[in-house]
Amino acid sequence: MLSVAYAVPSILIFVTSAVLILVGALGVINVKNPVHAALSLIMTLFGVAVAFVAQSADFLAAVQIIVYAGAIVVLFLFVIMFLGVDRRDSVTVDPLVGQRAFAGVGVVITVAGLITLMARSHWVTGALSVSTKGHALATGSQNVKQLGTAIFTTYLFAFEATAALLVIAVVGAVMLARRDRLVDPQEVDV
Repeated sequence: MLSVAYAVPSILIFVTSAVLILVGALGVINVKNPVHAALSLIMTLFGVAVAFVAQSADFLAAVQIIVYAGAIVVLFLFVIMFLGVDRRDSVTVDPLVGQRAFAGVGVVITVAGLITLMARSHWVTGALSVSTKGHALATGSQNVKQLGTAIFTTYLFAFEATAALLVIAVVGAVMLARRDRLVDPQEVDV
């Protein structure tokens, strides 16, 4: 049985990280300004980093802050600024007829699939990871070595596919933002 002195700091850290994650996630969803939504995403990622530190996953916490809160959110902010925050779109007209119904069906299918996967798997039982072959990750430098080995052997395809998707997303955002502007011949300086 855990002593109360040991349990109280763990509970406080967990509650703090949970509040940061939930408030940040709600901010991402509810805030209308995209820059404020990106800042709420940083709060969410910081809360996840606090949860990683509480689980003694210091490397993952550092990666969470440096890579996600640092690089990825800065990339999001760059794309948001590049697309133009001050532009207002008409939300009363659907550019694609039936997109809301199609999106609703997609959400229902996705949620049903996730519930089915969770019901049929052993995720909630705390089963050991398949990649560690029954051994928990070591602490210290061995943790980083095992993580690197897993990323560049077992999960290499997923790692590279994620990198390719991020590059494709940036190129797509740039192509969408690039507008061919019609220039009035009288405005051109000769």
